[in-house]
Amino acid sequence: MERRYNLLKVIQSEAPIGRRFIASRLGSSERVIRGELDVLRDQGLIVTSSVGVRLSAQGEKVLMVLQAMIREFHDFDYLERKLAAALGVGKMIIVPGDVDSNVSGKRDLAEATARYLKDVLKDGDILAVSGGTTLARVAEAVSGQDLPRNITVVPVRGGLGEDARIHANSIAVSLAESLRGSYRQLQAPEDVSPCYLEQIISEPRIREVIALGRRANVLVHGIGTAEEMARRRGFDDESLMELIAEGAVGEAFGCYFDAQGNIVRNTSSVGLRLEDLERIPLVITVGGGRSKAWAVMAVLSRGYCDVCITDEGVARRLMSIKKIT
Repeated sequence: MERRYNLLKVIQSEAPIGRRFIASRLGSSERVIRGELDVLRDQGLIVTSSVGVRLSAQGEKVLMVLQAMIREFHDFDYLERKLAAALGVGKMIIVPGDVDSNVSGKRDLAEATARYLKDVLKDGDILAVSGGTTLARVAEAVSGQDLPRNITVVPVRGGLGEDARIHANSIAVSLAESLRGSYRQLQAPEDVSPCYLEQIISEPRIREVIALGRRANVLVHGIGTAEEMARRRGFDDESLMELIAEGAVGEAFGCYFDAQGNIVRNTSSVGLRLEDLERIPLVITVGGGRSKAWAVMAVLSRGYCDVCITDEGVARRLMSIKKIT
């Protein structure tokens, strides 16, 4: 059941997709995948064509049922309760799989986040968002949700000079368009020299957007490993090794944390700071992949997260780290 569930998830995420690509995604042989696809096609769950395989309408329905069964089979409710108590988080939401080994996991995280936003966002709310690949997928997933429309979306950080599609500004625009709401943009780089920081954030338009973010009703942000975020900020190898030697394992809002949640390094960043999260009624943290387990634990230990949406890879690793049975 799990094998076919994972197969259907890859097809859903990557469709139309070829047999060879499916095999590489699942670490299986083409012969095994061919046999599985034959079974799924006979059951009416997939449709094949010259461009690849995709789910049928019946396949989409069966996949939803399977996801609920997988949750029950792996006792995710127990995992969520135990981890929420151990990490001091109001609510844990765990989706099946591991982003590190299955790229379709980001879609699951995004859809779970979109569903949760549907439940908590109210008409007239201010929604603050960070950047990153996971949040970009959340913006895509929200487009299919029936959410309140009168929402203002605001980015909580500037750009890092990377792929513009994963900037907080771009994600804010995408979310606002999906919600048919409005958005504001923070037209500034995230990382600046300390000598210029005060001058930049004193600019009226930038100051206004940051102030609006501080008044947010809901904030959604991702978590990065220390190494991932340092490389995105352009650290050279020597600087990166210094950061790791300081014990940094995770990053959020320009702060690098060690495994106990202590801040080992701050950056001069434009946008909301960690302490601003105390003012926001609902803070949602999203991140998956077993490799992010230490980063997730470090950031959550600061006590600024109300809801954590993650995957089984992170959850199982955290259970091991915290020695929870």
